[in-house]
Amino acid sequence: MLDITRIRQDPDIVKAALAGRAEDPGVIDRILAVDAQWRGILTQLEELRAERNRVSKEIGRMKDAAQREARAAEMRAVRDRISELENQVRQVEEEREALLLTVPNTPHPSAPVGPDEEHNVVVRVWGEELPNYDFEAIPHWDLGPELGIIDFERGVKLAGSRFYVLAGAGARLQRALIAWMLDVHVREHSYTEVYLPFVVKEEILLGAGQLPKFADNLYHDVEDDLWLVPTAEVPLTNLHRDEILDAAALPLRYVAYTACFRREKMSAGRDVRGIKRGHQFDKVEMYQFALPEASYDTLEEMLEHALTICRRLAIPYRVKELCTGDLGFGAAKSYDVELWAPGCGEWLEVSSVSNCEDFQGRRANVRYRPEPGARPQFVHTLNGSGLALPRVVAAILENYQQADGSVVVPAVLRPWMGGIEVIG
Repeated sequence: MLDITRIRQDPDIVKAALAGRAEDPGVIDRILAVDAQWRGILTQLEELRAERNRVSKEIGRMKDAAQREARAAEMRAVRDRISELENQVRQVEEEREALLLTVPNTPHPSAPVGPDEEHNVVVRVWGEELPNYDFEAIPHWDLGPELGIIDFERGVKLAGSRFYVLAGAGARLQRALIAWMLDVHVREHSYTEVYLPFVVKEEILLGAGQLPKFADNLYHDVEDDLWLVPTAEVPLTNLHRDEILDAAALPLRYVAYTACFRREKMSAGRDVRGIKRGHQFDKVEMYQFALPEASYDTLEEMLEHALTICRRLAIPYRVKELCTGDLGFGAAKSYDVELWAPGCGEWLEVSSVSNCEDFQGRRANVRYRPEPGARPQFVHTLNGSGLALPRVVAAILENYQQADGSVVVPAVLRPWMGGIEVIG
């Protein structure tokens, strides 16, 4: 969440930043009004507490019993008023915190300004040219069923729309990608692998910035009050919740595989054919807790880690810097990485790499101490898909398809595929 001190000091700057995100800046006025109310009550409370302490000492020095009793009776009324104000200040503070939880992060000054994804900026393209086949490339939603590795009908039978079954070499390809990507990030990029719960408590989603904004897009078990994770970013953000980290140990690098669950209400009207956008999908997530002064170098480093995976798959990709209106709720600056899919004839997003600065650190109360005895500061958090499936599977099938309908397995994956070179 945003720092209330920053909102008090620079309300117009914060409002302008929210307007750049196509968000209603009026919430800042509501927050300031509630904050002023909170500070007014708190001032009264502190004055009465000081009076209580002063008079208590005074009563202790009184020798006249009647006078002492009269003064004590006055203090009982003050004590009741203090209790009333304590309840008020707590209620108003909770109202202010609830409003702060609805406010997204402010964009970094370098983020392109624009209202929506049409204003994102392509900053890098890799691959000398897009694949050109001497046959008509077909999309993965036709290719997969023909090869017997994607079964849409049985997925719908089991769980409803936007579910599918991967079978045989399809399931093995997805498993191989997960294992290979984890190994690259651990062995070459110095991440620590963690295996996480796929369900979390409500406060964990609040800490990561998923609640209250995205409640309608999450799966919730009401009986146990547990939520299915929409991304490993959620538990990773809270891995060091309420801790003070050693500055010398930063950055902390984590990588995790999880299944991810999203109701995808936000994708209404989008093209959801095939396996591009399902309610359940797998993802390898990179995450770093970084020092504030180093976090933007860390962002570029994490982007390169994601691009390493793309290059080794030898699939054309492009990188887009997201404009202010398309940034995620918690992000200050983000890059999207997209693989080319010739059968679909479109670019498929397989990674989003973001710097959230201290936005999540503040919500999850993750801090570090710059030096011994110094006041703890909030860490900067960064996340990035490394990569997200199943769009990588879709891109592989479409880029490596052959005229006879078979699919060549990328050479880098064959050791994880048990030596399988062709899916046919």
